[in-house]
Amino acid sequence: MKKPSRPKSPPKARPPGPLGPKAPGVQTLEDRDPQGFGEKEARLLNSLIALCDDLAWCRPASEEALFDLTNPQAASPRLARLAEAFGLMLVRLEARSVELEDLVADLRERNAELDRTRQLLTSRNLFLQETMAGTWRQDPIVGECDALAQVVERALAVSRYPINTMILGPTGSGKEALAKFIFFNSPRRSGNFVAVNCSAIPEALFESEMFGIEKGVATGVDKRRGLIETADGGTLFLDEVGDMSLSCQVKLLRVLEERRVRRVGAREAKEVNLHVISATNADLAKRVEAKSFREDLWYRLNVVELKLPPLIERGHDVLLLAKHFLKLHAIKLGRSELSLSPPVRAALMAYPWPGNVRELANEMERATALAKGPELTLADLSEKFRAPAQTQGPAAQGAPGDNAPAQGGKPLPLRTLSDLAVIEALARNDGNKTKAALELGFSREGLRKRLAKIGPGLARGLKPGGLNHED
Repeated sequence: MKKPSRPKSPPKARPPGPLGPKAPGVQTLEDRDPQGFGEKEARLLNSLIALCDDLAWCRPASEEALFDLTNPQAASPRLARLAEAFGLMLVRLEARSVELEDLVADLRERNAELDRTRQLLTSRNLFLQETMAGTWRQDPIVGECDALAQVVERALAVSRYPINTMILGPTGSGKEALAKFIFFNSPRRSGNFVAVNCSAIPEALFESEMFGIEKGVATGVDKRRGLIETADGGTLFLDEVGDMSLSCQVKLLRVLEERRVRRVGAREAKEVNLHVISATNADLAKRVEAKSFREDLWYRLNVVELKLPPLIERGHDVLLLAKHFLKLHAIKLGRSELSLSPPVRAALMAYPWPGNVRELANEMERATALAKGPELTLADLSEKFRAPAQTQGPAAQGAPGDNAPAQGGKPLPLRTLSDLAVIEALARNDGNKTKAALELGFSREGLRKRLAKIGPGLARGLKPGGLNHED
């Protein structure tokens, strides 16, 4: 059975407006002739085409053409609406173009300002590098003893070439200061000085810290350069290298032999140009015998050996260093420069200095902060310095020019206990400088310099002609 067909509804009347019945005297799209638009539409379309062409070639739009687009009598309502919308679009595009031009001009101005700032920072950085290099070249290692002078002389020779260098010395003797001295006197001073405390890096993190790591090796891991790669073109300082585990020693040895480092997770290795300076307070020769330090790594690191003496063996350098640190800490704390009283000089010379130069620097910083007057007294020092000094007697606390007991009961002008030891050694050896120097552990030239510092008053404490005895 067929479904009855629905009756067709009558066609709806077209609503009034642009799509409704044409208004009298207005030409619509339906009234165009077969060959194209009418004259008004053709002029309007030509204006649109010209404006599009200007837009495509980044030329400014014609104001007259834009005005024509907004004229409601130019064409039919639909074309007039299209032309008006197109004109508004062009206005917005021109406004956006002006905004972009202003933004580009602002960016260029900021870029020029950044360039000026970069040039200023570059010049200041070079100035600071030269200043630091000049400071470390002129007076980085304070001291006049013969053993230190020989170390500094050899360090200057090493600084000219990237030769692997081993610095030996007790804790606090200034191994890192000597390494920086070599760096700032070398042609590599424009590069990086990377100091690595080998005992502070866990074995599990050794490769990632020293060699670097690639992104994605583990969850949340970003790409990072290692310490060795950071020192490329500069100096790598390996402090406390004797505390490195055997497995880490093998990895480091491979880098030193090949001069190539590969990040964790990387496929290719990168060449590095390094000057490696190592330092330790351990006896690595004994550790090599005990198989706790690789012999091949020892020979690789110890091409040139520099051995810093402990502070107790540097004699008068104790006072020179004390004055140096007092000056530095006075500037740092913003107070006037301090001086050392005679009892303080004697106490500093009598102390054994197990912590070496670092302990002396810390003591001078403490004294600078606590001193009440312009001159340090025993009360300004730690208790460990005061007790021995108070039991030394007048010889330990004598000031310059004070009369302290000497050989034969005659007074001698003693400045330090070290001077007294020199005088007594000469007296015991009847003025023989060679024997006295051997007894004191000095070279003959070192003893001569010490005698020059003590002064001519020394002669009054010796036998007549004793000082002139050259045997």
